[in-house]
Amino acid sequence: MGPVLTLPNILTLSRIVAMPVLVLLLWHPGRADYGAAFALYLLVAITDYFDGYLARAQGAVSKLGIFLDPIADKIMVATVIVMLVFTRAIDGLPVIAALVILLREIAVSGLREFLADLRVSMPVSQLAKWKTTFQLVSLGAIILGHAVPGQPWVLWVGLFSLWAAAGLTLVTGWDYLRVGLKHMD
Repeated sequence: MGPVLTLPNILTLSRIVAMPVLVLLLWHPGRADYGAAFALYLLVAITDYFDGYLARAQGAVSKLGIFLDPIADKIMVATVIVMLVFTRAIDGLPVIAALVILLREIAVSGLREFLADLRVSMPVSQLAKWKTTFQLVSLGAIILGHAVPGQPWVLWVGLFSLWAAAGLTLVTGWDYLRVGLKHMD
């Protein structure tokens, strides 16, 4: 484990620091605000990939990074979902998909914390990585879809991906719960 202020940790922290700016952009958004929010979201999503990649490639994996990365991910997803529901960019039945994603994130975080006390590791599955990919694509496409309303297919990609992410969320959440239940007496 390396020092605290490594480039990967700075990238992870930047995701958290960027969220208030994203909230401001999405508070009362017009097309330009959605465009700026999409650019910021894209930058933040890219850092999500590169912080882990760089940490492993540079041998700079740290306890702080291991702790902060999943928190930054959940803060980012929760912030964007809440703001998109708040602005009604996610409205109607798709709110159910958004809630499924939020509830699973909270439940799995609690389960991971419980299992960590028992020294039981829950590695991220390949299916969970696909879930994350669909989440990132869906939220980005929903933001972009409101920046370019003349391209309705962008919003449809976002909504389709949101439902796909919700489906994978249920499957991976159940997988994690099954693992956790084995350790509960």
